[in-house]
Amino acid sequence: MQLLSVASEIYPLIKTGGLADVAGALPGALADHGIAVRTLVPGYPSVLAKLGKAKVVRRYEALFGAPAAVLAAKIEELDLLVLDSPDFFAREGGPYGDMAGGEWPDNWRRFAALSRAGADIAAEGLKGWQPDLVHVHDWQAAMTAAYMRFGPARAIPKVVTIHNLAFQGRFGWDIFASLGLPPEAWSVDGVEYYGGTGYLKAGLVSADAITTVSPTYAEEIRRPADGMGLDGLINGRADRLHGILNGVDTSIWDPATDPLIARRFSARALAGRSANRRALEKRFGLDHDDAPLFIIVSRLTWQKGMDMVAGAVDHLVALGGKLAVLGSGDHPLEGAFLAAADRHRGRVGTQIGYDEPLSHLLQAGGDAILIPSRFEPCGLTQLYGLRYGCVPVVARVGGLADTVIDANEAAVASGAATGVVFAPSDPAALHGALSRAIHLHRDKGQWQAMQRAGMKADFSWTHSAARYAALFRTLVQDAA
Repeated sequence: MQLLSVASEIYPLIKTGGLADVAGALPGALADHGIAVRTLVPGYPSVLAKLGKAKVVRRYEALFGAPAAVLAAKIEELDLLVLDSPDFFAREGGPYGDMAGGEWPDNWRRFAALSRAGADIAAEGLKGWQPDLVHVHDWQAAMTAAYMRFGPARAIPKVVTIHNLAFQGRFGWDIFASLGLPPEAWSVDGVEYYGGTGYLKAGLVSADAITTVSPTYAEEIRRPADGMGLDGLINGRADRLHGILNGVDTSIWDPATDPLIARRFSARALAGRSANRRALEKRFGLDHDDAPLFIIVSRLTWQKGMDMVAGAVDHLVALGGKLAVLGSGDHPLEGAFLAAADRHRGRVGTQIGYDEPLSHLLQAGGDAILIPSRFEPCGLTQLYGLRYGCVPVVARVGGLADTVIDANEAAVASGAATGVVFAPSDPAALHGALSRAIHLHRDKGQWQAMQRAGMKADFSWTHSAARYAALFRTLVQDAA
């Protein structure tokens, strides 16, 4: 089976979150099921810089008013198609916004161009290659499904994956005339969304199947509280909705082989973690002692519950804990964590930004990873934590609820516990979870049992890729 994947980021070329990890890891996992994936991504500077030899396989004199070309290249195990359009993508800053954090005002045009190119490739193929199915990720690529539905590629199966329903790609009504869609696409069953234009919404109503990244999140988004205005649509298409848990790329995230950590270790040789802990304490200017070391590797946003953590830092330190923070996001929250590091020198350390090697060291050296999200479609950092013996302390939402077994009395007694799970996602429950984690940490044997249980859990792509492959094959067979 030949599959075209369309995504706005892909690891290791460009990454802002878990979407990139999934887009980068799933092709290799699907190859084991006889599915060959080619991934279309934007030609950001960081992507083009790593391409090396590339072949032009399609040209546009004017794609939404800008010249563009589709380049084909292979990087490591990734078979890539890159939309090279300097007017849209050759910019300093992030993939979605400028250096100051503001969104690019022409994002509607940039990602319509990506989607249009995806639909064109689906319809016309490339020399010697034609996809059997198209898989698109989040709002930035969701319009691919709409362009296919209202164009010549309508018969090719289309799958839209929701990585985070909070980000929907909502724009004004006035852009519709520039999208190149037929008039009938402007309807409640098309791209129109509360009087404006909805990219994710358009993809969801056009898809032959909708997937999201954990079973619990698939149920949560059917409720008004978590459906972000789309719960009615999703409930109306519930027969096409599939919750498939994300996996971990075990070739990258493996403490026994990881070249980015201070010392490698395994569940059988946990003592190796101590060297990583010392390296982590030195990196963040923390005291070297036996106090439980909590870590955060996250976007610093309300969704992630980081405002609650910022308010709980003094409580955590008073309980005897330490904290190392790596992340960026809302400027007030960045300031709050920097102030906490200044207020509690030796007990709290903060680094603003994202650093992939440092994220590995944090998982390898921390005792517990804090993820108090108000909603969490899947989460990957708790899976990395489990794999590295960094015990997750998480809210009982979405994929966090699906992957972490709470250290209640029965789970601890049976050796099944892998973390601390709390609800609701509020400051009082977070305070209680921190206290409980610190109490559990005092019993070293019990803590190591939790670490080993988490490290032995299988969250590789093996099972999830099999579910994706089965879904894809069913769709292709039904379309034949």
